[in-house]
Amino acid sequence: MKATVHVFLKPGVLDVQGKAVENALHGLGWPSVKDARVGRVIEFDLDATDAEAATAEVKAMCDKLLANTVIESYRIDIA
Repeated sequence: MKATVHVFLKPGVLDVQGKAVENALHGLGWPSVKDARVGRVIEFDLDATDAEAATAEVKAMCDKLLANTVIESYRIDIA
């Protein structure tokens, strides 16, 4: 199975990279862009046949390593 984890800062946490992207886009002529946020995507293959068990395993990975759950949220997609 393929796991995709989308990690992003929680609302209310200052996103310095997002602000830099927003300012750069404004400077390049796209002034309508606002509230830009930058996150990351982590993809990997997982030896599993049950999607529910795979999701639980990836959730444990996120809680222990892939996301800083104090300031970040994540979404898991299993395919």
